[in-house]
Amino acid sequence: MTMKKFNVGGILYDRPFKIRRLNHFGISVQDTGAALTFYRDLLGFKVSDVVDLQEADPGPWLDGLPDTRLYFLRHNSDHHTFVLMPRPWVDKNDDPDRDDITINQITWQVGTLREVVEARLWLEEQGTKIDRYGRDPGSNWHTYFPDPTGHTNELEYGIEQVGWDGLSKPAALWPWVQEHPELPTKAEADELAEAVAQGIDLNSGHRWIDDAEKTYDLGGVRMARPFAPVRLGPVSLFVEDVAIAEAFYTGTLGLVKSEETVVAGHRAVFLRANTEHHSIGLFPLELRETLGLGDHSTLLSFGIQLGSYEQLRAAKTYLEGRGVTLIDLPQEIHPGIDYVVHAVDPEGHVMQLYYYMEQVGWDGSVRPAAERRRVEPGVWPEPLEPLPDTYHGETFWGPIG
Repeated sequence: MTMKKFNVGGILYDRPFKIRRLNHFGISVQDTGAALTFYRDLLGFKVSDVVDLQEADPGPWLDGLPDTRLYFLRHNSDHHTFVLMPRPWVDKNDDPDRDDITINQITWQVGTLREVVEARLWLEEQGTKIDRYGRDPGSNWHTYFPDPTGHTNELEYGIEQVGWDGLSKPAALWPWVQEHPELPTKAEADELAEAVAQGIDLNSGHRWIDDAEKTYDLGGVRMARPFAPVRLGPVSLFVEDVAIAEAFYTGTLGLVKSEETVVAGHRAVFLRANTEHHSIGLFPLELRETLGLGDHSTLLSFGIQLGSYEQLRAAKTYLEGRGVTLIDLPQEIHPGIDYVVHAVDPEGHVMQLYYYMEQVGWDGSVRPAAERRRVEPGVWPEPLEPLPDTYHGETFWGPIG
């Protein structure tokens, strides 16, 4: 039987959408203020918007929280690439299947609004539960749904872009829409023209100023830290059943398997959305104890790419000097990435800092393991010889600060 094909921008696919990249990511924490200090002040993310839930959604779920605010953070011009949410509020809204799910969203960017809308309808036909859909602060149209292991995924289109002035959209333009529009719908430029006609000041949005002392020479620019995030991902998950999760992310979402490894006797799978070696890694839950990561979260690690190997070395020294816990994890958990710094946030989430990820070409083949750079634990040469795809892949646009 011939499977139905879908026209996605003139190209035939097995589903009515094509994921282009891992767009943003969120974690749920008990203290968003303490997490903010780590991700903003130490790792260098910018604050694009803040929502105080005491005003937006007050209730007993906020009782006793040291900080009731939700923080949208970014590393580039996307309105948000990393989101910090109070865990009791997320649990109240999303009711996760497991107590140890502290990931509140894994967001994949598709190419058009039509893909977001038609994906929702198609996913429902496949039996996937749709949690919600519509539009939130950041202006991206979205469809939210869980994977078979309980992790919330999102398909998004059209996320707000923050320009040279650092201003986000005014709160008066936040959509908070829990539905999809009839297609075709108006363009964002027309929405802004209507806002001006209604007397809304487009310059009244949030602008965060990094007032930290700028003492580091980062590629010729004075910066507050000796490194800067330039790209996000991969996300590495602990799941109850790797095979079931793999079938969902490949068969339903259309990601492509790059590689498998064996970690302490357990099979791990690495999938990609674009030319990067992997966008997501899937690991059996049993590995948490083996790796010494505890049972508080199903997040093994989240990747943050820095601008260079020099920056990665400097980040290691910088974070160590500020008391951040750095841990060693086996090379098998990040094939296609050579040098890594694993930094632990205040609630135990591991951030995987790196500078290089192997890129996959037109033939879909990854580099054989024997031809990869050999990394000696604890040895950080200065400098390195380039690999054929060093500094290839997604490029950071605009100034770093």
